[in-house]
Amino acid sequence: QVQLVESGGGLVQPGGSLRLSCVGSGRIYRLNAMGWYRQAPGKERELVAAVTSGGRKNYGDSVKGRFTVSRDNGKNTVYLQMNSLKPEDTAVYYCNADHFTGFRTVEIWGQGTLVTVSS
Repeated sequence: QVQLVESGGGLVQPGGSLRLSCVGSGRIYRLNAMGWYRQAPGKERELVAAVTSGGRKNYGDSVKGRFTVSRDNGKNTVYLQMNSLKPEDTAVYYCNADHFTGFRTVEIWGQGTLVTVSS
């Protein structure tokens, strides 16, 4: 079974920075796209950023220019560097990956890490 475990969330002041990490573990064949979604209270889950195994990146409009997604394929890890944080960035951030098992692709999710931006 493949699992994703996030770390790096916490409380930060507006204008500050945080770096999230997500590590895949278990019987991994190949992780294709990896990325981050977030869900704020009362809102739907939305894409924050994603990166393919080849390095192509995609960002949600609200984070462009402030957040950077990266990955280390050898470590099955994806990162999210968040700068210039705003109170509206407060949410639970979920790691997401498309795991190719050798036969089919399965979407997997981490349990989430809370990011709170407040003074």
